[in-house]
Amino acid sequence: MKAMVLAAGLGTRLRPYSLQRPKPLFPVLDTPLLLHTLSQLRQNGATGIVVNAHHLRDQIRDLLHGQRDVHIQMEDLELGTGGGLRLAQRHFNEAPFLAVNGDIVHDLDLAKVYLTHCTSGADVTMVLHDCPRFNNVRVDAGGRIAGFSGAAGEGERLLAFTGVQVINPNVLALIPGGIFYNIIDGYAELLKSEGIIRALVVLDNFWTDMGTPADYLKLHEDILLKGRMPGIFAGSGDRPFYFGKDAFIGAGVSLQDWVAIGHGATIGAGSSLTRVVVWDGGKVAPGSVMVDRIISGES
Repeated sequence: MKAMVLAAGLGTRLRPYSLQRPKPLFPVLDTPLLLHTLSQLRQNGATGIVVNAHHLRDQIRDLLHGQRDVHIQMEDLELGTGGGLRLAQRHFNEAPFLAVNGDIVHDLDLAKVYLTHCTSGADVTMVLHDCPRFNNVRVDAGGRIAGFSGAAGEGERLLAFTGVQVINPNVLALIPGGIFYNIIDGYAELLKSEGIIRALVVLDNFWTDMGTPADYLKLHEDILLKGRMPGIFAGSGDRPFYFGKDAFIGAGVSLQDWVAIGHGATIGAGSSLTRVVVWDGGKVAPGSVMVDRIISGES
């Protein structure tokens, strides 16, 4: 099974933090999200993984240097999801491949997703779930995707795309090359030409889109306070507190609710932190009171 991680987005909703790091490199308990994603793909049998990069792309290249099973697709232009997939076409000539958004955290069985597609007869399989905030994909009673906008028609229901999909290589030829293009627009055209896009609906799986600062903080709450995604938790400290290697905690520091402190971070004496993520090397001044914050540098 070959795979692609879509990691080229600008992360505009995560500014100003995404001006320092591309979204897939945001730390999740001290480890860049992209490394979690790659580990998950490998555990599910993926080999020959393509990662595209545009925004702050050198950081992604440096992080993945030396990983022989990963090809980094450096993109000079912002190509969107469709354009990025089209540019990677030469890597996926032989069989369906898995594509995963680089800003999601989930516990989906990716190997099962892939096998389900391979026996479905579909051109594309999109993994969907019920997430009212994002529900905009119309699915008919037979489990085929009917469209990507508007109200549900008779016998249809609205669901949300998880950012996980399996694509037949022939679909990429339908995408214009060298320009910004949203893959969903391509799928709308595929449906017009009687292509088959299947919905694989999942229930009760952990999933989050790390799209906003609030989403990023909520992810850490889910891991630390609620015990979701247990495989991610590794380091010193007991839930709901995480301490990275060589983190320094000053005298009289108060930690409330849940807190994640990255490696090499410094928390000044007498500080109070409640629902805070401190990135590696971050510094909190003595006596600070921080609530619902991301500390990416000095504060």
